[in-house]
Amino acid sequence: MAASKRMVCLDDFEKYAFENIQRNALDYYRSGANNETTLRDNVDAFRRYQLRPRCLRDVSRRDLSTTVLGHKIAFPVCIASTAMHRMAHPDGEVATAQGAKAMGVAFTLSTIATSSIEEIAEGAAGGLHFFQMYIYRERAVTMSLLRRAEKSGYKALILTVDTPLAGKRLADDRNQFSLPPQYSMANFSKKSNSGTRMNKSEKRSGLNEYVNSFFDQSLTWADVRWLKTVTDLPVVVKGILTAEDAREAVNSGVDGIVVSNHGGRQLDGVPATLDALGEVVAAVAGRCEVYLDGGIRLGTDVLKALALGARAVFIGRPAIYGVAYNGAEGVQEVLQILKSEFDTAMALCGCKAVTDIKPSLVARRQSHMSRL
Repeated sequence: MAASKRMVCLDDFEKYAFENIQRNALDYYRSGANNETTLRDNVDAFRRYQLRPRCLRDVSRRDLSTTVLGHKIAFPVCIASTAMHRMAHPDGEVATAQGAKAMGVAFTLSTIATSSIEEIAEGAAGGLHFFQMYIYRERAVTMSLLRRAEKSGYKALILTVDTPLAGKRLADDRNQFSLPPQYSMANFSKKSNSGTRMNKSEKRSGLNEYVNSFFDQSLTWADVRWLKTVTDLPVVVKGILTAEDAREAVNSGVDGIVVSNHGGRQLDGVPATLDALGEVVAAVAGRCEVYLDGGIRLGTDVLKALALGARAVFIGRPAIYGVAYNGAEGVQEVLQILKSEFDTAMALCGCKAVTDIKPSLVARRQSHMSRL
């Protein structure tokens, strides 16, 4: 049950989650790889960029809407793929998808979710749904998930490409993280090894053991091109941080790129996503849509990401903390706060439409050292 405290910013939801989610689950949601340098830097990066507002622009009427992959959304914030929401709330990913639908934005279902492809399609019918997938060693597993997503009306595939194996997450190792027995990997049969493997940890983290057992470490860009041949759905690759890989992605025919470092959970010490965004956008040169996830906590963060070239941003942890607070209504509340903050930021920067957000609205803050 949600606390009676009035939530006024996304940090309030995080504080609530830290006080109320069971430790094993909380550490899984909140932690990053190794020393968590990148985890922290994803948030800190937004403070390195300052806004350059324009005045006297007639912002009496504002339109926050945009499109992703041709689908209109109410404002440029969508829900990223994050796993196992039922550890945060009994309604799990269904509630998260319902919150996204209520706010007119896209929801991305993780392959390793605790609600199935079909449960989302039914429980949040009419919403804009994307399906995040990995390519499994057994291609039949991948194809089965793909066909179910197509049949259930999902509008795009988000292929995570930065996970040939799982990053080292110290908190999960210490806890010997595993999915509590009352929950299951809902997209898989409860009788299959891929459906139950996350419920046990033989040595350290059950997630690491799952990823390292089932995900295909031999993948190349040829597999992205293969995926494009077996579906008519748009394919977006998630996990790109360099111009070199951005060009590989475009040359492989992808429809979009998510600039992402997996929420700081894979390789510690890589750039914050906001710092990597510019070179990816430049390399893509308009040939596909570019999105960003990681570190979004304020409406001004959304505006900065768009000014630097993102078409939209995706949020992960804030959505989980919202669902932990109050299910679908909590997710809706998180999104409403971000929308209101983004609206204010647009108005105060002199923008009456998302298309008015230009690179000239931001400048990288000069560090003290650079002035010496």
